[in-house]
Amino acid sequence: MKYIGTPDFRHDSPPCTGILITNLGTPDAPTVSAVRRYLAEFLSDPRVIETSKFIWWPILHGIILRTRPRRSAEAYAKVWTEQGSPLLEISRKQVERISSQLQDDFPGPVRVELAMRYGNPSIASALEKLRRANARRLLVFPLYPQYSAATTASTLDTVTQVLRRWRWMPELRTINHYHDYPDYIDALVESIRRFRGGHGKPDKSLFSFHGLPKKYFLAGDPYFCECHKTARLVAEQLELGEDQWQVSFQSRFGPTEWLKPYTDKVLKEWGEQGVHTVHVICPGFSADCLETLEEVQLQYKAVFLEAGGKEFAYVPALNSEPYHIQALSRIIVGHCQGWPECSGERDQETVINELKATQARADKLSNDRY
Repeated sequence: MKYIGTPDFRHDSPPCTGILITNLGTPDAPTVSAVRRYLAEFLSDPRVIETSKFIWWPILHGIILRTRPRRSAEAYAKVWTEQGSPLLEISRKQVERISSQLQDDFPGPVRVELAMRYGNPSIASALEKLRRANARRLLVFPLYPQYSAATTASTLDTVTQVLRRWRWMPELRTINHYHDYPDYIDALVESIRRFRGGHGKPDKSLFSFHGLPKKYFLAGDPYFCECHKTARLVAEQLELGEDQWQVSFQSRFGPTEWLKPYTDKVLKEWGEQGVHTVHVICPGFSADCLETLEEVQLQYKAVFLEAGGKEFAYVPALNSEPYHIQALSRIIVGHCQGWPECSGERDQETVINELKATQARADKLSNDRY
C-alpha cells in the first residue's frame, strides 16, 4: 500500500484540530442519471443492506436501479432549489456557522469541513483538506442524533478506510450519538415552541423518525430506543400528555418488516378517528431533505387530509438556526476536552516554538546527510 504523505512537509507547520461534519448525502442533480449514481453507492453499502451480495446485487442492478431512479428524480425535482440540493445547501450553512462559532468557543486553531457519506463532497476529499491543514487531532461528527449501524457506523467505516492510508494519522475521536444531550433537546423544544407561536397548539404531535429494518433492532442496534428517548425528553419539557404525542417511523423500503408504527399509517388512523390538527416533528433529521420536504410535507400531508384531518403542519428541522448551531458547537467543544489545547496545558506559542526546534533538527539532519 502506498501511504499518503506531503513531499514538501515541514515540521514547523502549525497544527490544528480538525472537525469533520458529515451527513447522509444527496445526488448532484435531480436527474435520473445522477440519482442512479447516488442510489448505487447508497444501496451498495453493506451497513445499509445487510444481505449477501450474491442475493442483493442482482436485485439492486437488475431491478431497483432500473426503476427507482426515475421516481426518485421526480421527487427530488419537487424540493430542488436554485442553490441545488436543500440538504447540501443547509449543511454548508451549518458548517459555516459552526466554524464561526468555534472561532470564539474553541481554545486553539480549528478547521471545520463538511462531507457526505454518499455523493459529494466526499469524506475522502474533506479529510484531504484537513490533512493539508495539518490537523493533528480529528473529531468526526456525523449529524445523526440517534446512533445506527446503518448511518453512524457506516460513516466511521469510511473515515477509517481513508485514514489507514495516511502516513501520519491524527488522534481520532468520534461523536457516536447525541440523542439525549441537554443542548440538543433544548434546541428541539425551542424550535417547537417557536413554531407553535405562529401556528397554535395541535391536537396531536407526531415524532417521525427514519425507519430501520426490525431485524437490525433485534440484532442489537440501539436506534429504536434512542428515538423513543429523544421524543420522551422533548414531550416532557413541552408538558405533553400521553394522548397528545406519539413516535412513528417513515421511509421504509422493500418488503421486510421495519420499525413500527409506520408514520403514514398513524396519520391515516388519526384522520379517520377525527383528529383535526397535527404537527409532525422529525428529530432524527438535523437538516431538511427529501424525506422531510417531499415525503412528510407533501405525501404524508395528503394522507392525513384525505383521511379526514383538517390541518397538517410540518415543524422544520433545526437546520442552521442559532440555537441549533450553539448546541452542536457545545457538543463539539465538550468532546474535545482533554486534548492539550483544550485544557490549557500547552499554549499555542509553546507548541510553535517546539515545532520550530524540531524543524531545525530536521534541517541539520538533512544537511549532515547530504
